[in-house]
Amino acid sequence: MEARQRIAVAGATGRVGRHVVDVLESDGHDVVPISRSNGVDVVTGDGLAAALVGATTIVDASTGPSPDEEAATAFFTASAGNLQEGGARAGVERIVVVSIIGVDHFTAGYGAAKTAHERLSLAGPIPARILRAAQFHEFVPQLVDWGRNGEGVSHVPEMRTQLVAARTVAEELARMATETTRPAPASIPEIAGPREERLVEAARLLVSRRGDDLRIEEVSMPELLGGDVNVNGGLLPGPGAILAGPTFEEWLSQIEPRAARVIAKTVS
Repeated sequence: MEARQRIAVAGATGRVGRHVVDVLESDGHDVVPISRSNGVDVVTGDGLAAALVGATTIVDASTGPSPDEEAATAFFTASAGNLQEGGARAGVERIVVVSIIGVDHFTAGYGAAKTAHERLSLAGPIPARILRAAQFHEFVPQLVDWGRNGEGVSHVPEMRTQLVAARTVAEELARMATETTRPAPASIPEIAGPREERLVEAARLLVSRRGDDLRIEEVSMPELLGGDVNVNGGLLPGPGAILAGPTFEEWLSQIEPRAARVIAKTVS
């Protein structure tokens, strides 16, 4: 095991951050959870200086409250700047940031906001590493509920992806946060699930397991991430990516039936 460190996790109550906290604590590290519910706001900077005292590393798993490009860009601009500036004052040595596979191809939407997030993180005084991840398994129930039209139908975006569990991504983020070797600065690793999956098929499997008679229809939504990268394979991992299970079906089978019905309301 790596030497014990004090590690701050931004977005500590979110879909990935909560797993990062759990993995790091299980490995014996001193973890500082950064979230508004813990009295720290990465946008305003309230409570941030105190939270970063003694931290050697920041894991930035924060997410904005809106998928809108303008709102998301404003969030990431403020949060990345505050983490870099506050971290530099506190003597933080590195920042590890979670991003999205194919983000460099996005021209609009939330994807463009994440591109700005990467750029600002890499431009700060603290050395930053990026981990680009495929869409999370937990993303599927959220999209199904977003797409409901009140008539027994849910419209989900046409998307080729290689769905991955948030826990799997968190384990890699924790490893990157605690490793002592220095990788090549230009290296931006990717992590994805073990196989390509169509989002519509995963959504149909989800509602079937729920016992829901909701009809799933696939529609084109280029505005979701910006451009048509979600249909032309731009969200799929490249050669050399870390591929790790479980598959979406395996992940879903681990969830109790009741949890499967309510999960879309609890992920955030």
